[in-house]
Amino acid sequence: MPHLIDTAPTDWAYLSEGGATIVFTYTGAPNPVFDGTVLRLRKGPLELDGDSRLHDRVLSSRTKVFASDEDLAAYYGLSPPPPPRPHSPEDPTVEFQRECIARLIPPAHLPNLAYLDATGPTTHVWLETLAAQCEPHRPPERRRTDGIEIAEPTSVLATDLVGGEGIAVEIKPKWGFLPSPMYLSDHTRAVKTRTCRFCMHAHLKATKGETVPRGYCPLDLYSGDESRVKQALSGLWDAWVESDGIVNSFRVFVRGKKIRPAEKSTIVGIANDLADPKEALISALLPVLMTTPVLRTLAHLQRTLDPLDIEGLAALHAQADAPLGPEPTLDEYTAFVSAYLSGGASPADLRYHVLAYLLSATFKDCSVIVRVPDGTATIIDLDAKSVERVRKWHELDWEIACAYALVPEGERKMCVDVVGQ
Repeated sequence: MPHLIDTAPTDWAYLSEGGATIVFTYTGAPNPVFDGTVLRLRKGPLELDGDSRLHDRVLSSRTKVFASDEDLAAYYGLSPPPPPRPHSPEDPTVEFQRECIARLIPPAHLPNLAYLDATGPTTHVWLETLAAQCEPHRPPERRRTDGIEIAEPTSVLATDLVGGEGIAVEIKPKWGFLPSPMYLSDHTRAVKTRTCRFCMHAHLKATKGETVPRGYCPLDLYSGDESRVKQALSGLWDAWVESDGIVNSFRVFVRGKKIRPAEKSTIVGIANDLADPKEALISALLPVLMTTPVLRTLAHLQRTLDPLDIEGLAALHAQADAPLGPEPTLDEYTAFVSAYLSGGASPADLRYHVLAYLLSATFKDCSVIVRVPDGTATIIDLDAKSVERVRKWHELDWEIACAYALVPEGERKMCVDVVGQ
């Protein structure tokens, strides 16, 4: 297995980052192991002050539909959940993709992943050097909250999907369906079955002063209708320009370099002969998105893995009078995927629906890299989600729906779900 310190920190250039990982592209001397790869390093939160940590601890579980496993175990007299497994230097993403994700998404639309050894006494110094080197290139809002995990690092080598000649565009499609009204409350049904989750969340963020792609609706992108897909791409482009490239739903890379809107002229002449950068890029992306099965696959997985909505999952959890359970193991996910593909699960099986919702969340939060003129589409950022986030998701869902319910009915956005019609 290759080791992190087989390279120098200066061999890696900051590329991008998400909530869980930070990504670097290899720029060192020719090396058959590292050429054409990116390095994905796990991130860790910065130390919080005592008051912040205390605030998290004292939130009363009695006000939460999803109490913690420890709280529920104590309340119902159950055995507490097992302690967390010791840290493994091998990032679980590799096995998770191989054993679970690749059974749901054709491997041709997934990046190649491989472990990179990050153990040893000199690794910490190596990572600290890389962290200091990349810090000036990171978004300010990210620098305030997290950084490279130094104490317990995990590292993965992946296919470099944005390097080389041509253009690569990273799109974060988000939720591609409207929920069934069956499991929704009377308070949320009217808004959640008419306006998609993304558009409602964008409204909430906008009221808080955040920059959001207001002209983009994921249901347009997933629709399979050329005019709607074009409209979705136009909305993503406009938000990218208006935010000066800050929005994370649309990123553009030209010849391996992430560009800002001020550099959009570099797009012209690469994929086609159109003189306007926006028209040139959308015209190049459109045929790829119309022919690839990637968006259809994502929408299908999101919908079928989340048949209850978070509200229905909360009701099932309350009815079961049991904890959500510990973090799923790889073996448990593997068994779940088999049950999902065979259609053999019980509708009342809480643990089944917990794992289903976690997987659906993975597919709702992934990104798609589209390369032109190559014409390829690859799904990335398919990390497993933590069961600890379910409670927060339910709280956020309620906040989003309640905020949107305050919008006058005549001003609410109508999002069209072609499958739900």
